Amino acid sequence: MLPPASTGVDLPPELRREDDLVGLPEVSELEVVRHFVRLSQWNYSAATTLYPLGSCTMKYNPVVNEALVRLPGFSALHPLVPDRLAQGALELLAQLEAALEAVSGLDAVCLQPAAGAHGELLGMLVARAYHRDRSDARRRRVLIPSSAHGTNAATSTLAGYEVREVPGDQRGLLTVRAVADVMDDSVAAVMVTNPNTLGLFEEEIEAIAALVHERGGLVYMDGANLNAILGVARPGDMGVDIAHFNLHKTFSTPHGGGGPGAGPVAVRAALAGYLPTPRLVRRGGQLAWSEDAPKSIGRLHAFNGNFGVLVRAVAYILRLGGPGLTEATRLAVLNANYIRARLRGSYHLPYETPSLHECVFSDRDLQEHGVHTVDVAKRLLDYGFYAPTIYFPLVVKGALMIEPTETETKETLDAFVDALLRIAEEARTQPALVREAPHQTRVTRLDETRAARRPVLRWRPPARESAEIP
Repeated sequence: MLPPASTGVDLPPELRREDDLVGLPEVSELEVVRHFVRLSQWNYSAATTLYPLGSCTMKYNPVVNEALVRLPGFSALHPLVPDRLAQGALELLAQLEAALEAVSGLDAVCLQPAAGAHGELLGMLVARAYHRDRSDARRRRVLIPSSAHGTNAATSTLAGYEVREVPGDQRGLLTVRAVADVMDDSVAAVMVTNPNTLGLFEEEIEAIAALVHERGGLVYMDGANLNAILGVARPGDMGVDIAHFNLHKTFSTPHGGGGPGAGPVAVRAALAGYLPTPRLVRRGGQLAWSEDAPKSIGRLHAFNGNFGVLVRAVAYILRLGGPGLTEATRLAVLNANYIRARLRGSYHLPYETPSLHECVFSDRDLQEHGVHTVDVAKRLLDYGFYAPTIYFPLVVKGALMIEPTETETKETLDAFVDALLRIAEEARTQPALVREAPHQTRVTRLDETRAARRPVLRWRPPARESAEIP
């Protein structure tokens, strides 16, 4: 039984353990260190291999950014510190707002959202506030392309809207005609990702935006794929009214495992009044937080999002500058198209439309040998590469979605492509080898459905373990 709390107040009986803490492993500090270092060596990461997850942009994060985040003035800064004692941090936030306004072509930025989906929710809440302020109660629907991220529909629903799916054409693109067929006075907004989740640029985006505006709706752009147009094209110039940024993708924070993230939102001037409070303002030469925004939707997030992610984004932007950001975009597009060109013919390419930062193949030509997308992904592990995104977007059956980002060398891309070409050949000549992969990893193929539905999340003493998972 645990002793009384250090405050001198006994713990309530229902909070006390009745059993002794027996059976816990007895390990030294050295054994603990070796254990976790060993686990890190068994894992795949962007620091050890190409991490080609399409749509996720698993970009390398420069180590110098980590050093800047750990500066005591940033890492030890309490979120409730008075504004006058946090001028450096507030200036950094002001710089980031200005930079995001510049790259988006929009007029105001909110840094509160803690992730991309959180930014989407903010965008749709702003759209709702805008229409309500205009006493336009007819606006109850949001139009979303069939290739969209699933979070688009979820955030629209959370904001109180009905979702209507709009199909793409045979080229994988959204057309003015498709939008016009379902656009009416009940539509509050169109949510579009550009480039879309197939890695294709929406060529009719300006005409679509004009149509939506003519009928009183707004255009929201999911910025998950901003890495393909940063410094080359601006959402505001396309007619977009609201857009979010995935700072943990485009602006280099380690990404994956659920966080950390940041999803700032940029809006046109007509929507700025609805952004959350507090707002960053200048008073008498100093920066301060202000609650003076009568039309605001209110606070979205405690404090100001994930501050460390914002610091990394500013470091990345300042290090590259405008020309550097543009060059990064061009290299990301070049790398993706190099992979596409080399794999074409060995893997089915569902859309001939030119790709930008990512390319999507499918397993159509492998299925006659009994090999599917998941088998290709597992076999890649044997060649030392983490798999691309698989089975997404849903509009492509058996999708393999590859995004190399701009940071990979031609040598790495060639090694990755060579592995995929060998796997395609193995699928035709030794299909069982591919279907039973991986063979070289610490564990072989697992029952992933069972692991997801009945995970073992708690350590138990060996005496209480059994061969079968209960």
